[in-house]
Amino acid sequence: MKKSRISGTELFLHDAARASLKLHDAAKNAVDEVKRDVKAVRDRDPAAKNDFEALVLYPGVHAIWAHRISHALYRRGWYTTARAVSQASRFFTGIEIHPGAKIGHGLFIDHGGAVVIGETAEIGDDCTLYQCCTLGGTGKECGKRHPTLGNGVMVGAGAKVLGAITVGDNAKIAAGAVVLKNVPADSTAVGIPARTVRRNGERVTDSLDHVHIPDPVASKIHTLEAEISSLRRRIDELEEENK
Repeated sequence: MKKSRISGTELFLHDAARASLKLHDAAKNAVDEVKRDVKAVRDRDPAAKNDFEALVLYPGVHAIWAHRISHALYRRGWYTTARAVSQASRFFTGIEIHPGAKIGHGLFIDHGGAVVIGETAEIGDDCTLYQCCTLGGTGKECGKRHPTLGNGVMVGAGAKVLGAITVGDNAKIAAGAVVLKNVPADSTAVGIPARTVRRNGERVTDSLDHVHIPDPVASKIHTLEAEISSLRRRIDELEEENK
């Protein structure tokens, strides 16, 4: 029984069909991502009046598109080209995202100026970052050295999330906070260094009473006053005895 032979033309057509299918799928995925980017803006920024405005006038959206290109290059080992794309994006948008950072779907970077996202940072789906926030390292680690954000995380303006820490799903980081430790899911962290003040919608009781803090200086003064009073009484007693 003779084996069927496939001609060179048939192989070419088969490969062309597969390439066309892959290109179609890639284009469809890209369109879906763009739609999700626009939806993120419309859902989370009341200042966005229409899809066209979100598509054309939001630098955070453009920075995310550029990152997808640079990240694809980075994964293929084209590190210098990837950095060139990311730095060009930084020049035009004011947002610096390292090509190695892993970003989920639906990220919204509002305003965008001075946002920095480090190489080993990981961001889940539907997160929101405001201007001047940093997902950075502490300068002391190697390997994984940037934070991991779960899904639905919000990082406020000027906040700094530093080191290989984890911020749980739906957590909120207040504006200006400096986060150096893990933040539980469904909680709110504020302050420098940041501490959790709400969890699952309930206020977290602080073990330290910030109003009635013992004052060591005042305590020492009271002790000295007591000793002086005792010495004065003893002096009065000695004077009475001498009389």
